[in-house]
Amino acid sequence: MPEAYIVAATRTAGGRKGGQLSGWHPVDLAAQVLDDLVRRTGADPARIDDVIMGCVSQIGEQSTNVARGAVLASSLPETVPATSVDRQCGSSQQALQFAAQAVMSGTMDCVIASGVESMSRVPIGTPMDLPEKAGLGFYKSPLMEKRYPDVFFSQFTGAEMVCKNWDLSREDMDRFSLESHQKAAAATKAGKFTDEIVAVEQRLHDGSVPGPMAEADEGIRYDASYEAISQVRLLQEGGRLTAASASQICDGAAGLMVVSEKGLKDLGVEPLARIHHISVHGGDPVVMLDTPIAATKRALDRAGMSIDDIDLYEVNEAFASIPMAWMKGVDADPERLNVHGGAIALGHPLGGSGAKLMVTLVHALKDRGKRYGLQTMCEGGGQANVTIVERL
Repeated sequence: MPEAYIVAATRTAGGRKGGQLSGWHPVDLAAQVLDDLVRRTGADPARIDDVIMGCVSQIGEQSTNVARGAVLASSLPETVPATSVDRQCGSSQQALQFAAQAVMSGTMDCVIASGVESMSRVPIGTPMDLPEKAGLGFYKSPLMEKRYPDVFFSQFTGAEMVCKNWDLSREDMDRFSLESHQKAAAATKAGKFTDEIVAVEQRLHDGSVPGPMAEADEGIRYDASYEAISQVRLLQEGGRLTAASASQICDGAAGLMVVSEKGLKDLGVEPLARIHHISVHGGDPVVMLDTPIAATKRALDRAGMSIDDIDLYEVNEAFASIPMAWMKGVDADPERLNVHGGAIALGHPLGGSGAKLMVTLVHALKDRGKRYGLQTMCEGGGQANVTIVERL
């Protein structure tokens, strides 16, 4: 089977809600990533066969095929097509897998996989809430109601169920959250994110430009302490999770260029990594967020690998309970998990996070001289993608 190679990987820094990227229209923000991928590779943009872009809230500024909008806002020629993907939080990880499939099938030689989400400008839940308020109905159908009577599918409820099912205490999750900030702060200070971040102009929602370029993740709390985190109130009465042990609302975009062996020769580029395995799995849509455990076990089995063969893991920190349960479920080494911090500190720009995590994983493998990396994340509806890459 033909191979698929990652030849460039880039992302914007994360912006907090109403923060350094909130003035960027998401289409224009995504265009910065597309342009940077071309700059990094020196590729002829006319040779790009397709752009696949993940985005969750495809409404308003992110509607009408946000991917095509990003192409038209970039330096890419009009001949480059684009399409948008929604697999909830795994949208741009799915974009990467679709790109790999296109290349491995032999039908394309150069595909950009990307993702974007401006949670400041298109708040979470807007595609569901706004139409319902306008009298246009609700996504849960009569047949879904028959199968799941009186169930309101909620990631918050699911995250708390994971806490209880895996016996995770608030105290342990608060410590995990603190470590996320500490690792992200240390990585930033050491310049670990420098090569993966494309600096863009800071733009606030009111249109002002406050000063320097946005080239560092805005959500990291450099002064984070267990004492402060432990005082944050619970998200639900009787629960165990707080805002401090949940991912941060975030604006951001990320992308990777994926090519075939022919693409390597045609573009004259060197590969950063090879796509070793791609898969996706479904699970309980009520608990919703623990599917990465079963998905990882299935992926490793299909790849003929064990968790010990994987040098670094990126597991999205939607809530602290998810990567913590995942570590227990697959017997993973905590020292290899989210080594530069995760979404609790760096932010979770929904449809942009899948590409964002892979960008960080590819660069971390290179920085540490490691070989195999695995990425997975929980997704609305009880799904999970797993991608395994080999650094070259």
